[in-house]
Amino acid sequence: MSSARIEVLGAGRFVVGGALNASTVTDLLKQSRERFAGVTRIELDLNAVSEGDSAGLALILEWLRAARHAGQKINFINMPAQIAALARISEVDDLLAASSTDEVNEVPQTDRESTVPPKTQTA
Repeated sequence: MSSARIEVLGAGRFVVGGALNASTVTDLLKQSRERFAGVTRIELDLNAVSEGDSAGLALILEWLRAARHAGQKINFINMPAQIAALARISEVDDLLAASSTDEVNEVPQTDRESTVPPKTQTA
């Protein structure tokens, strides 16, 4: 069984480590409810995430939903490539990109945006 954790760095900063999958997300959600309570600005560094699947993506989306509902600001940095790819396939990457502050591992743009033909000038 994989373990996962949320470490408190202080001042609303947290590091998520381990696997984000079906066997860990329930415990991580419980941890997050305790750790995020009363914090107005949450910064989640996902650099220590070793693997992620659709359950991990669902957890990240739940964190985003819960933060918005509670009036909290939430930012994700170092989004894992596996989860970014799942977000792109699921067409929820725009939700995560709006909350991402990481320029290096930012959720990539989707192909559907590149299908818009460029404007042409007429003479």
